[in-house]
Parts: sequence; structure tokens; C-alpha cells
Amino acid sequence: MAELKVGDKAPDFKGLNEKGEEISLSDYSGKKLVLFFYPKDMTPGCTAAACSLRDNFSTLQAKGYEVLGVSPDSVTRHKKFIDKYDFPYSLLADEEKETIKAYGLWQLKKFMGKEYMGVVRTTFLIDENGVIEHIFGKVKTKVHGDQVLETINS
Repeated sequence: MAELKVGDKAPDFKGLNEKGEEISLSDYSGKKLVLFFYPKDMTPGCTAAACSLRDNFSTLQAKGYEVLGVSPDSVTRHKKFIDKYDFPYSLLADEEKETIKAYGLWQLKKFMGKEYMGVVRTTFLIDENGVIEHIFGKVKTKVHGDQVLETINS
């Protein structure tokens, strides 16, 4: 699959959220969306990014954005993550990595000399028509919510 870029139509997706409800990109039709992909619930970097978006959630909503997180974790693990950190937005369970692959984010990674396949932490801003308006390839986990707002406000 070709790498996604600004101006591309966002790939559609379907999956279960932490409540076991099926959600898809079309559920956000007519709304702006912060769609963030991350490797694993409860890990330090992923928690920092998710909490930063949580802390900026009301401002993002005031700017017309909804927020949705995606990782390969299960519905049950997402529920625990949300309950522990009081996230006001849903998390999509993508255990088969279909959505992650559709967005081109299942890639070869390196850590401490080892190579493995994993999720590349990336956030997409998607407009009301399902078009990608910005891509954050370099997510600053501790200030990610501020990073997103700064882009929205510019």
C-alpha cells in the first residue's frame, strides 16, 4: 500500500470499542477526528500520549474534533486502560491489525539491536469529509495534545 499523505481520503475502518460496540470511520462523517495509533495500552509512552489528549479533550471538542485511539490491544484491555486513566474518548481494538495496516503503520521497527514488526505511533487529523488534513509522524508523547492543538490553531 502507498504511504498516506495529506489530502488523501482516510481509509475506512470497522472495529469494536471498549464497550464492544462496532464503530467505523463513517460514524464520524460530518465531524473532524483526531485518530491516533499507538503500540500498547499501559506502557509509558502510550499512556503519556493518551493522557495528553485526555487533558486537551474539551478544547479539542470545542474546536470541533472527536478523538479515537487505535491499538492491537483487546476490548477488555482497552476498558481497563480507559477506566484507569479516565479517558473521555473511545479506543478501537484492532487485534487483527486491519486498520493499523490500512493506515500503513504495521512496520519493521528496531529497538536495542533487535528488529520486530510493530505499530508506528502516528496521529491523523481527518476533516468532516474523511480527508486527511495533517499527519503527526513524530509524536511527542508527553505533550501530544498540545502538539495537536498547536497544529489546529495554526
